[in-house]
Amino acid sequence: MEISTNPTAQKLLRSFMQFNKAEWHKQSVAGCKPSEIRVLFCIKRGLNADTPEMKISEISKQLHVTSPTVTQLIKGLEANGLIERNTDPVDRRAVGITLTEKGEKVTQQAADAFSASIHGLIDYLGEEQSNQLAELLTRMFRYYNEKNVQNAYWNGEEEA
Repeated sequence: MEISTNPTAQKLLRSFMQFNKAEWHKQSVAGCKPSEIRVLFCIKRGLNADTPEMKISEISKQLHVTSPTVTQLIKGLEANGLIERNTDPVDRRAVGITLTEKGEKVTQQAADAFSASIHGLIDYLGEEQSNQLAELLTRMFRYYNEKNVQNAYWNGEEEA
């Protein structure tokens, strides 16, 4: 496959590469790695009056990662006092996961930090450009999702 000599294609590629190198999505909060924060957010979203606990398989499904990956993250979160595991008295193999008070606080800190980051971007770009960016990113997602382009290109296949 030949690298495009189209200046617009080169500019887009350069932008994607710069964005990928940016550290904005790698920041830790309260000593938690981004992957751990995603698990905390997942648990927080999944809990309600009907569902007081989440199973590892549910977290795994929602995050699109394997159960062993979630299990390793859960071990670290439990060791740091952010989550609790509760064994089901009926089926001892089933384990329910809940946030501790400390886990709730860290999840809120992470949500606040993310919100501040997004609001900082809006302040930097302005409302109009922020809306344009959101629309363009949504359209880009739709393009890659509908065409399944990334899989074809990254696997060395032609576009369908």
